[in-house]
Amino acid sequence: MIIQIQNLVKRYGDVVAVDDLSFEVERGEIFGLLGPNGAGKTTTIRVIMDILQPDDGKVQVLGQPPGKAKALVGYLPEERGLYRNLKVLDTLVYLAELKGVPRPTARERAMHLLEEVELEDWASRKVRDLSKGMQQQLQFIASLVHDPEVLFLDEPFQGLDPVNVERIKGLIADLHREGKTVVLSTHQMNLVEALCDRILLIDKGQAVLYGPLADIKRQYAPHTVRVRAAQIPSGIPGVVGMEPDDGAFNLALAEGASPQEVLRTLLERGVEIEAFEVAPVPLEDIFVAVVSE
Repeated sequence: MIIQIQNLVKRYGDVVAVDDLSFEVERGEIFGLLGPNGAGKTTTIRVIMDILQPDDGKVQVLGQPPGKAKALVGYLPEERGLYRNLKVLDTLVYLAELKGVPRPTARERAMHLLEEVELEDWASRKVRDLSKGMQQQLQFIASLVHDPEVLFLDEPFQGLDPVNVERIKGLIADLHREGKTVVLSTHQMNLVEALCDRILLIDKGQAVLYGPLADIKRQYAPHTVRVRAAQIPSGIPGVVGMEPDDGAFNLALAEGASPQEVLRTLLERGVEIEAFEVAPVPLEDIFVAVVSE
């Protein structure tokens, strides 16, 4: 395991921000760390980053205490902050050197990353000259300019237009293909669904959902199938409700009814089916349902 958290506790005075939290992050995965505002996500990340010290529990990153793994970890904080009077390229080189990267290597990697986000023409301009969206992209590549093994991204899509969301999304996917480990914290559930292998949902500092995203979605899937056909006959065994929906029909199934048996019955009754699927449930709906319990 790349990251191991056991019984983590972090308090701010009388407020327990993280409450006996345990989870693991596997090598090479994109791991979603989710939760409502104030749930303890950023505090958890800051403990793992050795910015904050835990009050109790054990934290290991790459098999060692967080403080000893800093050179191999990248972090995009939710609160953005760059040296506004430094030039763009100089900023990236400086941050890479802080992590122990030799200057020639740092310059080469910095220019490559600027090209990836189409900011190479701004390399000699000062950070303050960049638009907010450009600064956001610069902050993102600054978090990985030293080529870390593990990358923590806290709201990486904040303030980006759709074009740049896709660009950053593509860079995250590239990191995944390279075998890097990414911990992603965001409120944009559609991007979590597109990118993450497993997730942890925390609320009030405690884990409320944890595991492979596909398994969680299957666990919370409504017992419903969506059928695209001109007409659905009544009296299908196992179907307890039917609602038309934009040229298709949502069929509510009885407890224990099999979607495969429903499909077989429809075909036997001569229904010409254009599409048949178990209705998916958006992760956002699961998030709201679990946090509201």
